[in-house]
Amino acid sequence: MLKKQEQAKQRWGGAHTAIDTWLHERQSLLIDYFKLAGLPPYERDSQALPATRDIRNFCGLLMDYISAGHFEIYDRIISNCTDAPKATQELAEDVFPLISDTTVIALDFNDAYGDLNDGEELNGFDQQLSSLGEALELRMEFEDRLLHALEQHRLL
Repeated sequence: MLKKQEQAKQRWGGAHTAIDTWLHERQSLLIDYFKLAGLPPYERDSQALPATRDIRNFCGLLMDYISAGHFEIYDRIISNCTDAPKATQELAEDVFPLISDTTVIALDFNDAYGDLNDGEELNGFDQQLSSLGEALELRMEFEDRLLHALEQHRLL
């Protein structure tokens, strides 16, 4: 995921200030995800759960990223798609509901862990974090498909 993110940043960075900010937020989110999950190059004791503060910070980044997509980037994509070929418009119509499905998973994760207090039980945390990771990977793939389609038609 981190490698794909770096490729996306190199490819679409500089296209628009909002996209640059969003790609930066996406990268920060992925780095924090890898830290929470203990994925290389970040490690954590497999028996220990992340600190409550780190989980809350991650949830804040997650909500910033989700919000920027829905309230800035996707609006821009939709407005650009009106000038795009029919295939690009259809791609957007197909992909936006799939992205919305991943939003539900992200919101559920935030609802479960975004307001944690120190010492609270984290039952099922690793499983929910793993499910969120899968959803984020899909979401980023869908977003990249949209950005690629807009780039092909010089609408980005």
